[in-house]
Amino acid sequence: MLRRRFIMNQIGFTPVPNRISRLVEIAYNLWWTWHPEAQELFRRIDARLWEDVYHNPVLFLREVRQSALDKAANDSEFIREYHNVLTLFDEYHVFEHTWFKQTFPNRLDRPIAYFSAEFGLHECLPIYSGGLGVLSGDHTKEASDLGLPFVGVGFLYPQGYFKQTITPSGEQEASYVKVRFAEVPATPAFAPDGKEVVVSVDLPARYNLPDRKVYAKVYKIQVGLATLYLMDTDIHPNAPEDRELSARLYGGDQEMRLAQEMVLGIGGVRALRALGIEPAVYHMNEGHSAFLVLERARELVAAGFSFAEAQDIIRGTTVFTTHTPVPAGHDAFPFSMIDRYFPTMHDELKISREAFLELARQDQSWGPTFSMTVLALRMSGRHNGVSKLHGAVSRKMWGWLWPDKPEDEVPITHVTNGIHTESWLSPRLKALFDEFLGKQWTLRIDDPALWEGIEYIPDEDLWEIMNDMRADLVHFVRMRTRQRLARLGHAPHDLQATESLLDPNVLTIGFARRFATYKRATLLFHDVERLKRIIHGDGIRRVQFIFAGKAHPRDEPGKAFIREVYQRSFEPGLAGHIIFVEDYDINVARQMVAGADVWLNTPRRPLEASGTSGQKAGLNGTLNLSILDGWWAEGFNGKNGWAIGDASAEYDSEEAQNHADAMSLYDLLENQVVPTFYQRDEKGIPRQWMKMVKECIRTIAPQFSMTRMVKDYTVRLYMPCLEE
Repeated sequence: MLRRRFIMNQIGFTPVPNRISRLVEIAYNLWWTWHPEAQELFRRIDARLWEDVYHNPVLFLREVRQSALDKAANDSEFIREYHNVLTLFDEYHVFEHTWFKQTFPNRLDRPIAYFSAEFGLHECLPIYSGGLGVLSGDHTKEASDLGLPFVGVGFLYPQGYFKQTITPSGEQEASYVKVRFAEVPATPAFAPDGKEVVVSVDLPARYNLPDRKVYAKVYKIQVGLATLYLMDTDIHPNAPEDRELSARLYGGDQEMRLAQEMVLGIGGVRALRALGIEPAVYHMNEGHSAFLVLERARELVAAGFSFAEAQDIIRGTTVFTTHTPVPAGHDAFPFSMIDRYFPTMHDELKISREAFLELARQDQSWGPTFSMTVLALRMSGRHNGVSKLHGAVSRKMWGWLWPDKPEDEVPITHVTNGIHTESWLSPRLKALFDEFLGKQWTLRIDDPALWEGIEYIPDEDLWEIMNDMRADLVHFVRMRTRQRLARLGHAPHDLQATESLLDPNVLTIGFARRFATYKRATLLFHDVERLKRIIHGDGIRRVQFIFAGKAHPRDEPGKAFIREVYQRSFEPGLAGHIIFVEDYDINVARQMVAGADVWLNTPRRPLEASGTSGQKAGLNGTLNLSILDGWWAEGFNGKNGWAIGDASAEYDSEEAQNHADAMSLYDLLENQVVPTFYQRDEKGIPRQWMKMVKECIRTIAPQFSMTRMVKDYTVRLYMPCLEE
């Protein structure tokens, strides 16, 4: 009730007529992010403003003209659609109808608490950097769809992740735009006594600051039936240096990272306590939040349990998911730093300093470190990687923690990642699925039998939609390129020339992801002359490539890859056929996975833990052309896309692996991908291509859905915790 009153009394909103007043309620529930009908309401009121505010309904309601709202309130057709959306919204929030309620009717008293450093929910809320955050956001949405008692805990970063611009020479530049919380779908979180929730964490002296408490205000974001509680340290009475702790994702030095992770883990548990929430299960999504186990142990020991008893309780109620198959990707801190930041923790746990440090000890070449992943593995009872292959890699990487077990018995299982179907499915395809799979198909997303119905969609109908989606993508790339050129001060004729950029009828291959070097974005350019021949074909069977992605601001090799791709796009023979779209985010990803014909993925096996962009592409009928790594090692069946390289081969050097994989990629493009796309019948339909598209959707949509994934977590990991 307090939150509802806060929403309805927001200062700065254009007064919303009573007849359409629940637009405000919809704007503050991210349910709208996966219901295009709800987004369409705002677009119908003012389409241009909807684009200008980057699809943010809260900012929209602050900026919209009163006359536009009044006009909508008096438009009978708009009112009809408004009530249709409200019916969907209200029916969705009937908890009794959900999968969890019907499957586990007696397990609804205490929630699952899901801790993550980032949540990627929508482009209007830039508090994510990449795959980890988008996975967390999709997990939250699916928890809502399935009716899990679920709360997420993380940060509401005031500066979010950086906006990327590309200079004329191809250099990535990062800038940060402060998020005004009054302009996004977030509200202060209130405790049961009606007070706003603010928590504190003790930090040691640093800079010119003495030992002190750092305070974090807690905000609430509603995601359907699920709730996120996100913290912000940019508040009084924190010192300026401490206000920066939650300013940006993955910013600052190692000490700032440690302090951030203390606020996330320790402050996050304290936030739940202040809110009156007692979770039944804690899920640590990656090791960033692992300090939560120390806070829980401290509470239990203070309540009279021994540390050994506290460990047993925590292990029995804690799940840990690791995402990183690269040792350098796991946070680890020097013992000396841990001594400064946790000077009394071992006393509070009633164990020795040595025993405390041993909880997370990992010996490195430079000495012993306090590893967040080791802490998470030692203090959780259930652990998993994010694909079958990654599970095996993780057992090998962390098997030393279980010296008495052979590698195949190391207790790290896997739950392969998935995607939130309704967030990533093109509205054009959704309409087609509604027609051929039935209006209730979204209730059976993980049922393979449902997807057999794809075979009944006429090739002609599906091909027409795929052409439309490709044209949508080309239009989007032209618009984004035009905006960039205008920002750089180009002449009007240069802006006009973007209207002929790319060809909506040409085979279009997409590559969009974080520009980490192991993802090998430049592998395509291994033999540039051969690539040029592939691109131009016989003048008719041409190919075009669209790239997008960000490198971490401190990842110089990753930024060099961006520079190379960008510069190649102006090279004779490649210009006009290779485009780099700047400022990759959820919106760009959504356009690309739907509009591309082929999704290219070239990681160095086995360094891709899972990857999910190819799953999003496959859902939309975009065929994967990928190394057999991560999820694709499970998803590829020989008929639903193509596998680059030889998964069983071993190489003497990275150069040899690059050469072999590049040759395989070129061979596939020349001999299979291009010929299959351009082989048409008398009606102009590529029948074999459409057969592969249907096989792609049929196999990928159920198996790699977030519905299947969250059910797996619930049945295999969460429920065993609840039963204990």
